[in-house]
Amino acid sequence: MSVAGVPLAQAHGWGERAIGLVQSSFLWGYMLTPLLGGVLADRYGGKAVLGGGILVWSLATMATPLAAATSLPALLLTRAVMGLGEGVALPCMNNLTARWVPKAERSRAVAACMGGFQSGSMVGLLAAPAMLAWGGVSGPFAVFGLSGVLWAVVWAFAATTYPRDSPSVSRRELALIEDGGSVADSTGKDGFVPEPTPFRLLLSKAPVWACIVANFVNNWGYFILLAWMPLYFKQVMGLELARSSYFSALPWATMAASGVFAGTLADSLIGRGVSVTTVRKFIQGVGFIGPALMLVLLTFQTTANGALAVLTVAVGCTAFTQAGFLVNFQEIGPRYVGALHGMANTAGSFAGIVGTYMTGVILESTGSWRAVLFITAGVYAFGAATWLAFSTGERVFD
Repeated sequence: MSVAGVPLAQAHGWGERAIGLVQSSFLWGYMLTPLLGGVLADRYGGKAVLGGGILVWSLATMATPLAAATSLPALLLTRAVMGLGEGVALPCMNNLTARWVPKAERSRAVAACMGGFQSGSMVGLLAAPAMLAWGGVSGPFAVFGLSGVLWAVVWAFAATTYPRDSPSVSRRELALIEDGGSVADSTGKDGFVPEPTPFRLLLSKAPVWACIVANFVNNWGYFILLAWMPLYFKQVMGLELARSSYFSALPWATMAASGVFAGTLADSLIGRGVSVTTVRKFIQGVGFIGPALMLVLLTFQTTANGALAVLTVAVGCTAFTQAGFLVNFQEIGPRYVGALHGMANTAGSFAGIVGTYMTGVILESTGSWRAVLFITAGVYAFGAATWLAFSTGERVFD
């Protein structure tokens, strides 16, 4: 949508404020389902919840061009439904990772999953202009929507919530996973009935709030960079849409690679005896302080290549959060990881709504990209201070 939104706006006479509204409407739905999806995944398994989400967001993607041709409210509603489906994805990812991966490999596992997340952003930005030229506005939405529906079918037959239910997992591998600290089956199959999620207890602990604030800050910056960078390169650097999308996509390739590096580094440091708390604080510090400094530096760039270099470092640093707060849910409360991630993701969704919409308001009112970048850098700095003060890598909940 960050690419297709430009021709849509031109066709319908929308300004930056309307584009910001369209960008944020995805997050209206996205904000509603992370907590519900996480709780359901904790109680009934991540496979079914994530599979349903994939199907919903893929069908909504396919319906987007028709909605846009109908009216702006119809487009906003369709984007919100897409967000409803995608809202369950990250809590389910953490839920499944906690059950499939031993403690010593969690940072790398989350980084690998998130590498797919960023690769999708990169492929979408690179492919969307060609798809627009080939099939008009409907092109990218039809291709990506159909791909998602097909993947939902594959997921239904291939995925399992627990490794012990997968025919491809050997006894030796299962022992390695379960003896390595993965979350055991708590769905009732062994006579255990899961208790209701203790939200009051979860919210009474400072490390939980550190994760919530971290997710808020991360999404504030992430969705602004994802949604608005094509327009930034077009308006500030004077690039055409296709080149603008190309320039915007390159940082996401770096993010996928740096996320894997951060995960490997974190697991290596922990394996060498560095405390988990120290590792999480250091890695997350890079993930917030790095982008804050780079976004300030971006305001002084006058060439597209210079801006691309600075932005690439900024986005690359944000990938360190995958081995910071994103894996920390599994450490402070592994049995409630879906609910913890869901609460934090709800806060992050709200940040994305406010950030993407306010960016459009600021640009339409003042035309100042410097204001947008300075505000975003300040939010990152606040997140770093909060995380360093209140986070822990130790288990908080049994």
